[in-house]
Amino acid sequence: MSNFTKRTLTGIGLIVVVLTAVWLGAFCFAGLLLLINLLGLHEFYRMLETSPNRPVKIAVYILSASLIFSSLMVSSGMSWKWLLVNLPIAFSIFIIALYQGRAKPFQGLANTFLGIIYISLPLCFFLVPPFLLQAGGVYHFQIPAGIFLLLWSGDTGAYLSGNLFGKHPLFQRISPHKTWEGSLGGAFAALITAYVLSRYVNLLSVSQWETLALIVIVFGTYGDLVKSMLKRSVRVKDTGTILPGHGGVLDRFDSLLGAAPFILIYLTIIWR
Repeated sequence: MSNFTKRTLTGIGLIVVVLTAVWLGAFCFAGLLLLINLLGLHEFYRMLETSPNRPVKIAVYILSASLIFSSLMVSSGMSWKWLLVNLPIAFSIFIIALYQGRAKPFQGLANTFLGIIYISLPLCFFLVPPFLLQAGGVYHFQIPAGIFLLLWSGDTGAYLSGNLFGKHPLFQRISPHKTWEGSLGGAFAALITAYVLSRYVNLLSVSQWETLALIVIVFGTYGDLVKSMLKRSVRVKDTGTILPGHGGVLDRFDSLLGAAPFILIYLTIIWR
């Protein structure tokens, strides 16, 4: 089976799973993000882990799950005090490091919290937009579904146009195979998808969907480049092997991690 066939079949399966989870409701959506978070952290720490900078894994998995759960509670209309539960969990990581007695504990702590900053927090940011439009914690599945479609159409457009027309490297030092032609093709595909979404999902106007598409393309591309910088720094080809034809979870959701904070900022501005 060719790599393109594997990539296509895996992509179709992933689309079905993700859109189904988004459609089933807020708790399934949060569960999907929790799964992406835990698998992404596993890949991240596996790439960076060495003897002197080993992360505090179990505690950080608990913290990341707590961050997503408390973000869901606050987004769905409950008190912001739910977020306070994360403070003692975060501080417990320092206490655990204190008793581990490693020679250079803060190298491990730095890697531990870097995973939270790079993966868990952006996913928490992505959890909020479906609840922003309407007070009282009403969940609108069309928003994350639409954002996923923008991300996927941009990635697919960039992959196809880059393979067909790519000549000019976008960022030679970090990702020599990415080209300006691929990026422009991805942007065109995302803008077309945004227009189609505006015809069927009237939660955003045409111009707002198109702006959202541009945010996804620009900052999603930076998310992709940051992931490439990580892989190049540790000299690996893929972050994992769980998704045949795509690599790991971070390989597939890197654009989401880059775009999520800016999606939240934009939707907060236009809705709140």
